[in-house]
Amino acid sequence: MAQWIVEKKQRTVRFACQTFKISETCYRYQAKFENENALVADWRLKLTNCHKRWGFGLCFLFLRNVKGFKWNHKRVYRIYRELELNLRIKPRKRLKRDKPDKLSVPASPNCTWSMDFMSDQLINGRSFRSFNVIDDYNREALGIEVDFSLASERVIRSLEQIIEWRGKPKILRCDNGPEYISHKLKTWAEKKGICLSFIQPGKPQQNA
Repeated sequence: MAQWIVEKKQRTVRFACQTFKISETCYRYQAKFENENALVADWRLKLTNCHKRWGFGLCFLFLRNVKGFKWNHKRVYRIYRELELNLRIKPRKRLKRDKPDKLSVPASPNCTWSMDFMSDQLINGRSFRSFNVIDDYNREALGIEVDFSLASERVIRSLEQIIEWRGKPKILRCDNGPEYISHKLKTWAEKKGICLSFIQPGKPQQNA
């Protein structure tokens, strides 16, 4: 803008510098081309071609510590940016989830049970869990088992107690937690003739 005022408006350099609050030295400065810049650019291209995964830091350390060049990191980085050699970071691929399937509504009790865990804390900060079983037909809570640790053996024992007075269901709906995908629970369900129905990964609302 200062050069435009001097050239087009026929103003003095001093007036232009005072208007835009720059020094006359800055106005008259002309960048001098250094032969070393071409050498820096040549080395940068060589390193990036040979080492595709090297960024600015590794290339600069190689030039300083291995090759012994004393170039300032600001100059090297400026040339690095001008050559557009910045290392491209690949964005994370998002998993495309299928739309959740519509859940079938049971026509009678003991057709489908849903089971899941909930967690909370005591007043002293210690965490505990509750194992909940609900009949999907009428949303009746069939059992709640509370303890600090509920392994697959406790899950099987709780289900056995409910089956004693309620009868066994045809389907047990659950998520993909470690207690539900264990070999013990699968073996128990096969012996009882109960089908384990797992919800779709990433769709917790199917077992709300």
